[in-house]
Amino acid sequence: MSALTETVLFVFSLVALGYVAGWTGYLKPASGEGISEFAVNVAMPLLLFQTMVRSDFHGVAPWPLWFAYFTAVAITWAAGHLVTTRIFGRDARAGVVGGVSSAFSNVVLLGAPFILGIFGADGFEVLSLLVSVHLPIMLMASIVLFEIFGRGSGEPVHPLRVIRRFLRRLFMNPLVIGILAGLAWRITGAPLPDVATRLVDALAGTAGPVALFAMGLSLRRFGISGNVRPALALSALKLFLMPALVLVFVWLLGLPPLTAKVAVMVAAMPSGVNSYLIAVQFNTGQALASNQMTIATACAALTTTFWLTVVVHVFG
Repeated sequence: MSALTETVLFVFSLVALGYVAGWTGYLKPASGEGISEFAVNVAMPLLLFQTMVRSDFHGVAPWPLWFAYFTAVAITWAAGHLVTTRIFGRDARAGVVGGVSSAFSNVVLLGAPFILGIFGADGFEVLSLLVSVHLPIMLMASIVLFEIFGRGSGEPVHPLRVIRRFLRRLFMNPLVIGILAGLAWRITGAPLPDVATRLVDALAGTAGPVALFAMGLSLRRFGISGNVRPALALSALKLFLMPALVLVFVWLLGLPPLTAKVAVMVAAMPSGVNSYLIAVQFNTGQALASNQMTIATACAALTTTFWLTVVVHVFG
C-alpha cells in the first residue's frame, strides 16, 4: 500500500469512526456539536494562526491560484443552480442551495487535515491562502443571492444591508480571526513567548484528527431523507466537474506543481456543513443540502483517491 493511499484511508477512517460513534449512540448528538465547535472555534483558528506566524509562502502565486479556483467555483455554482431548477424543477431559492452545495468545498473539517496529511506543512501554506479568501467570497455570494432570491419579488435589494451583514458575519468568524491575528503578530516581528508557543502547538496539533471525527458525527446527525436523485447529481458536479475545471485552469496558468495539486484536491473535497446552514437560512432545501453533503462525503473516500492519482501523474 502506497503512503498516499494509506493517508487517504487514515483520513476517511477517522470520519467513519466519528460516524460509527454517533450511529451506535456511543456519543450523544450534543457531544458531536461540542466537538465540532472545538474544532472550528479553537483548534483550527490556532492552526491558521500558527501558519500565518511561521510560514513565508515562498514561491506561491496567490492571484493565479485564486483566479483558477474561484472561476471553477462560479462555473460549478451556476451548473448546480441550473441542474436544481431546470432539471429537477425546484424554485430559484432551492437553486441557490443547489449551487452552493455543488461549489462550497469542506475546506476546514475535511480539507485541512487531508492536505496536511498528504502534502504536509508546505501544502497547508498553500491551503491557507485559499482559506483566507474562501470564506469571505463564498459568504458574500451567499448573502447577495439570499437577498435576491430569499425575499419577496417586490422587495428591493439593499446594498448597505448586504455589506453590514457580510462584515458582521465575517469578522465574527473564528477562522478569519485566527488568520488576522496571525498576520498581525507576524507584522510585529516578535517571537511568540515559550508558553504561548506550547499552548498554540498543543491545541493546533489536535485540529486535524478532531475535525475529521467531528465531520463523521455531523454526517450521522444530518443523514439522508429523500431528494436522492438531485443530491447525486449535485455530488457529481462537486466531486468531478469542479476539480476537473480547477485542473484545467491551473494547468493553463502554469501554477507551481504543489500549488496546482493543492488547488485541485481542495476542489475535490465534498461539500461541508455551510451548504446546509445556508439552506436553513433560506428555509428551503434543507433535506437536499444534508443529503448531498452525506452522499458526497461517502463517495469522496473513492473520488479523492482518483484525483490524487491524477494530480500526481500530471504535476509530479
